[in-house]
Amino acid sequence: MAVLAARCPDCQVTVVDIDEKKIEAWQTGEPPIYEPGLKEVLQAALGRNLFFSTDMPRAIDEAEAIFVSVNTPTKDFGEGAGMAADLQYWEQTARQIMEHSKTSKIVIEKSTVPVRTASAMERILNSNERGIHFEVLSNPEFMAEGTVAANAFLAQRVSSINSISALAEATDANVEEVARAVGMDGRIGGQFLKASVGFGGSCFRKDVLNLVYLCRFYGLEEVAEYWHQVVLINQLQKRRFVQRVVRCMFNTVVDKRIAVLGFAFKANTGDIRDSPAIEICLDLLEEKARLAVSDPQALPGAREALAAHWNSVAFVSDPYVAAQGAHALLILTEWQEYRELDFERILGLMKKPAFIFDGRNILDHQRLFALGFNVFPLGKAALSHI
Repeated sequence: MAVLAARCPDCQVTVVDIDEKKIEAWQTGEPPIYEPGLKEVLQAALGRNLFFSTDMPRAIDEAEAIFVSVNTPTKDFGEGAGMAADLQYWEQTARQIMEHSKTSKIVIEKSTVPVRTASAMERILNSNERGIHFEVLSNPEFMAEGTVAANAFLAQRVSSINSISALAEATDANVEEVARAVGMDGRIGGQFLKASVGFGGSCFRKDVLNLVYLCRFYGLEEVAEYWHQVVLINQLQKRRFVQRVVRCMFNTVVDKRIAVLGFAFKANTGDIRDSPAIEICLDLLEEKARLAVSDPQALPGAREALAAHWNSVAFVSDPYVAAQGAHALLILTEWQEYRELDFERILGLMKKPAFIFDGRNILDHQRLFALGFNVFPLGKAALSHI
């Protein structure tokens, strides 16, 4: 919405939320989330044609067009629990729009939702008894990807290359060479063929599971199982990563300090929703490791996600402080600054033997090995001195 306000200065854009603290944070001009360039765009439009409010009835009444961008998490109760999309907030919003509208409006459904959801919203809105007409458009938040099915296909590619990374590790092959060869096939292309600790974010897992639920609802059990494997492979990749850490560190990480670099689900954001780092850290804590978590933008989310383990986790903004006294260093987010770290200095700070587990394959593994690290990339042979 900040970009819309900046690009369309003649339009008034009002962002409404029931969370007063979030609205107050946005009103200061200091975004409570991080995305590159967001602060500058926000401050350029704030108070000019961009406003933030908790007055839902007034905002609905005054609007000519309404974007619905509410959360649609995976259900954790009742029919479809663990797979189907929870549409309660979506329906509540539709009914609020119907209740507080006095004139006809355009309603744009912006959340990624199941098929025919926009049609259902139109039926709810146009059931009003005041003759108010609503035009409902579907404009998913990921315009380049489009729909639930598109997100499922992208997630499938990530799980596909990650499944190959498991085979590559077992056979001392190189997953990046495989990905390069596969990507050169014009029928496939090279996007989303980067092996990693797994996909995260608010949509991939949710949308795949919703697709699984829909397939099962319509009796397509084999199709449902096919798509469910995309999620299972993603879970396996995180579990494999932790198992490799424990196995390679002499089969125990009890009371060992492990530096975790990166907690956001991807670089250039502070978003930790469904981040692979969450489960990886929790599994390492289950193994009684001590963690030092560092991330340029996601430490507030990390503190919240790992709050129950406060006595076993340190949260530090400086990666060199995180590495101090650590037995191992894990790369879990592909931040550019991690590529540029002084690893000779880091080696001097760490316990010996020093281990690096590169969960994003962003580092120069041969150089790290030459410095003296024991290096464990994803989908490649280990480079070990021990």
